[in-house]
Amino acid sequence: MLDRTTHAALNNPEVQAAFDYHQQRLRDLFAGRNLDSVLVLNGIGCSTEDDSLQWEAWLDNSLEYLAQRTPDACNRAVFRPLTINYNPHGVHFVDDLFGAEVFLLDGGWQVRPLSSPVGTLTAPDLETNPTWRAVRDCSLAFLERDVANVTFGLPTIASVLNIAVNLYGQEILLAMLQDPEAAHHDLQIINDVLCELHRWYLANLPPERYQCIVPDQRFQLPGYGQLCGCTTQLISARAYAEFIAPLDHALLSLYPHGGMIHLCGSHTQHLATWKSLQVFRAFQINDRAAEDLHVYFHGLRDDQIIYVNAFAGMPFDRIMDITGGRRVVIVENREQLPDLKGR
Repeated sequence: MLDRTTHAALNNPEVQAAFDYHQQRLRDLFAGRNLDSVLVLNGIGCSTEDDSLQWEAWLDNSLEYLAQRTPDACNRAVFRPLTINYNPHGVHFVDDLFGAEVFLLDGGWQVRPLSSPVGTLTAPDLETNPTWRAVRDCSLAFLERDVANVTFGLPTIASVLNIAVNLYGQEILLAMLQDPEAAHHDLQIINDVLCELHRWYLANLPPERYQCIVPDQRFQLPGYGQLCGCTTQLISARAYAEFIAPLDHALLSLYPHGGMIHLCGSHTQHLATWKSLQVFRAFQINDRAAEDLHVYFHGLRDDQIIYVNAFAGMPFDRIMDITGGRRVVIVENREQLPDLKGR
């Protein structure tokens, strides 16, 4: 358990005041109000994808580290939330729950696709899975630490298409064309499990105490969910609308305010669908997807917020030129805002 010094630091009222200030700015942004300066997010996070460690020791060690970073979290120019993310198996967390073989290769998690055909998937018994029991127990242990200034990040629950491609590879894409009934069956099974996981967190963690995956870069307001849309670049707008959109809508509808979709490739063929669905409130774009910022900014609704990870292909100044700092959260590793006079 935590010592008194660590506990006091992680309940410091100055940290809480800075957090509340930035939360209000985020609230104003989502409400459609213009901010006096662009909102820049650069969280302070501890995360692990390791499945072999003793999570309780990792939890306390991580909180002790975050306690040392509390002065940085008081920053009023850049939003620097303190976050902790226990994420065994990384993007293959859910694959393990479905019984797929998840393994390490060159330091990264990989998965071998299932040998069973599309259309035969069954829901797993979550209570017998040690990985799920570990993340569940770690979540509850975090609450017991009573650290008001730290936000807990969920494991990678991902999205129905991401998991389906992990479990089946190209076979799920072929099934959409050749055996749509089988594809619909397995996609529904997967999404039901994803929703079950989200419902557990909704029932057992107060909404202000947790965020979805990668909270230091995708921090939203309480009551907003998230899904990963990486693999939507593989399918057409028609296939997404028929097979995937209703399931993504069902997942985000679990949250009172809808939520965010993460995108990292070429996904703009789906803009019309995402624009039409009220539960899609935020879009997190990085790498290749960020290069299409102009398309997202002008193609989405005025109440849809865009989180942009700045990088060489979409630097801070270009983001500002496209958006004027409106409807955008810029994620960049900086401590202070640049001079915005004259913009």
